Amino acid sequence: MSEAALLSELIGLLYDAALDPTLWPRALEQACLFVGGSSGSLFWHDAATEQSAALHMFNEDPHYTRLYFDKYLPLNPCFPAGAFIEAGVVWGSTDLIPFEEIVETRFYTEWMKPQGIIDALGANLEKGATSASVLAVRMHEQDGLADADDRRRFALIVPHFQRAVSIGRLFDQSKAAQAVLTETLDNVSAAVFLVGPNARLVFTNAPGRAMLGEAGPLTERNGTLVTAAPDAQRALREALVAAENGNAAADSRGPIPLANPRGRWFASVLPLTSGDRQRTGALHSAIAAVFVRKTSPASPPPLEALAKLYKLTASEIRVIDAVMKVSGVKALAELLGLTQATVKTHLHNVFRKTGTARQSELVKLIAGFEPLGRE
Repeated sequence: MSEAALLSELIGLLYDAALDPTLWPRALEQACLFVGGSSGSLFWHDAATEQSAALHMFNEDPHYTRLYFDKYLPLNPCFPAGAFIEAGVVWGSTDLIPFEEIVETRFYTEWMKPQGIIDALGANLEKGATSASVLAVRMHEQDGLADADDRRRFALIVPHFQRAVSIGRLFDQSKAAQAVLTETLDNVSAAVFLVGPNARLVFTNAPGRAMLGEAGPLTERNGTLVTAAPDAQRALREALVAAENGNAAADSRGPIPLANPRGRWFASVLPLTSGDRQRTGALHSAIAAVFVRKTSPASPPPLEALAKLYKLTASEIRVIDAVMKVSGVKALAELLGLTQATVKTHLHNVFRKTGTARQSELVKLIAGFEPLGRE
């Protein structure tokens, strides 16, 4: 089967899984097949509380999944830095931590290596102040390290996972796993509009109603959804016509930029005219769901802001996070699952970048987030 055919099949399965959560493992299986990985998961991670939960998985070993949440979650070298990456951006584990350093960690020797995992591609589907819902496809030894082509294919499916997750929340599947996902995404303000033929509004969620009420990038005119910018209005109309006609290409359309003085917004159109989506749309007399998101995030928490200001690596972010919990090189090494020599190297780099000289100054820096006179 060609790449285009595999992608089309996966897109349809994703949106059907949003309405029938029992299909998520199959969707993740197809995603792994398309990208070139051997296992995958949808999960959420909170960097502030160091809590996480798996929502849906494919080909994950139950024993090691339990071990991860019971023991190895704090040792995962990809966090908290992974939770700071903007929603929709593709990242690899080796982008955050060099592979040579990963293999030195307890996380690798005790959790990754026994399973044959050597790499992973991830993307935050939704991002809150400290938490993120994450899609991950893991590469095992037989897959090799993720290459540029794997990343390209992964980037093709991320927007569709984002929309499928959003529509799953919209229709409120009363499942335990979906409830966990709903709790995570409730921190994200995404406006959702269900529209019928001719852009007639048939349903609007709370953030959407607030947007319409404050003259945002979209407005309601005579019961229809419209945007002030002519180019955006034309693109929105074309996407809705394609959705109404059941055009398969409508699933693959990119986001529509919406001009607004309050910031940059983007609208994505999800057709509701095929598969299980057709039956769900019929309940609301809807042909499409329109999702509107703002690209600029809320003010980041101190650790994330500090990381961006001083251009800290993922390893350095982990060390600063650990300094807030324990003191001394030995205690830091035990907490992070690293050697004392590696911790000393990262501490030296952090001191140099932040202009500090000891752990107590780092604690003061992040607690008060005073940039020490830097621009």
